[in-house]
Amino acid sequence: MTLFHLLMLALIQGLTEFLPVSSSGHLILYPILTGIDDQGLAIDVAVHVGTLLAVILYFRSDVALAVRGVPDLLRGRIDNQGAWLALCLAIATVPVLIIGFILKVTGLIDLMRSVAVIGWTMIIFGIVLYVTDQKGAEAKTQQNWGLRDAVILGLWQAVALIPGTSRSGACISGARALGYTRHDAAKIAMLMSIPTILASGALLGLDLIGNVDAGVARDAAIGAVFAFFAALLALALMMRLLRSVSFTPYVIYRVLLGVVLLGIAYT
Repeated sequence: MTLFHLLMLALIQGLTEFLPVSSSGHLILYPILTGIDDQGLAIDVAVHVGTLLAVILYFRSDVALAVRGVPDLLRGRIDNQGAWLALCLAIATVPVLIIGFILKVTGLIDLMRSVAVIGWTMIIFGIVLYVTDQKGAEAKTQQNWGLRDAVILGLWQAVALIPGTSRSGACISGARALGYTRHDAAKIAMLMSIPTILASGALLGLDLIGNVDAGVARDAAIGAVFAFFAALLALALMMRLLRSVSFTPYVIYRVLLGVVLLGIAYT
């Protein structure tokens, strides 16, 4: 793969992973619309690792809190904030693991990788994001996150397995519908991405064992670095902008892109 295409893929993943516009949808579309060969599993895993490191760094205090709470959680103690956060993250991850496994073994996940599907989900879930953002109250913060909300947001996250939906967009929509502030809805969605990316990366990584040569490993390392910096920039900008603007700009982008994609798919 050329350096240009590698850079583009890393930037696409890094910039869109945490914005509510669907990184997987953009990664699927790039080779389809440009005519290049699919980037392959190793590059996909690498750029996801890059974005994972970015979100861990950006929310390092919350991540450290959850990690410190894991030993207490394993001992059955959830009487502190760290153990509670770790428990909520674990519960929110279960639905996407179960449904993701079912879609993978049945092959349904591959059937949904089309321009038409991405076009429709861009529009539909863009509208869902707009409605939940405009109608949702701003009464809850991350400190109000409980087990019931963790289950509900886990189900929203599982819906995002449909290409073009956007994992962060679905989680933010669910959190806004539950009454979380825009900033905390985005923060919870980002924290939920950590165990999800870890689990999917580990699963995909098992398929790579013994199948990666030096050239692919080099490309993967470059992609991970570029994706890391792009994701860090996207995170910082979005979290800062959410203090003064809504999610409407992302909704407009989603709907416009969806209309273009449907035009391409059906003509």
